[in-house]
Amino acid sequence: MKKTLITTAAGLGAALLLSACSTGSGGSGGDMAGMPGHSMPASSAPAPSTGDPAGDGHNAADTMFAAMMIPHHRQALEMSGIVLEKQGVPAEVTSLARRIQQAQGPEISTLTSWLSAWGEKQADHGGHSMEGMMSAEDLEQLKSAQGTEAARLFLTQMIKHHEGALTMARTESRDGKDAKAVELSRKIVTDQAAEIAEMKKLLAGL
Repeated sequence: MKKTLITTAAGLGAALLLSACSTGSGGSGGDMAGMPGHSMPASSAPAPSTGDPAGDGHNAADTMFAAMMIPHHRQALEMSGIVLEKQGVPAEVTSLARRIQQAQGPEISTLTSWLSAWGEKQADHGGHSMEGMMSAEDLEQLKSAQGTEAARLFLTQMIKHHEGALTMARTESRDGKDAKAVELSRKIVTDQAAEIAEMKKLLAGL
């Protein structure tokens, strides 16, 4: 009788041990995921966000702004370079031309890097049909002018050029999505509006 009780107790112990092992290693592993030393399967972890190198994502307005402002800025650099090569141009005008170069040169690099990061292409034309762009004839007139006349022509053309940039930048401020592109557009509006006021004052004094 005593031997039978011992055998029965041993059998119950083994059954309990097997039941505990089955519970700890079975298909309910999800219950263990929150315990220390246990992690969720790799497939359930959220994918890392790649983000947008230039801001919070971009849209067609951002692409248009960058693609069109690049040739627009390049022409401003060209116009400034023309007047800086001339003799007899008032110092206030040459100072303005240098500031335009110093501001817009780096902006071209920034805009170009954004297009590259977005996987977008630059404009494939000279952009002469854009807001405020000078024609080839306009540029030839500026190249031919000298002294005060060159300064007057430069200021007149650059005012128109800046006004075109304001139109483009305001469109981006309203319709753009990328935070950094919108920020730059607002900076362009502020800077170039101030330069327009300065150029009108210089023009009146010639």
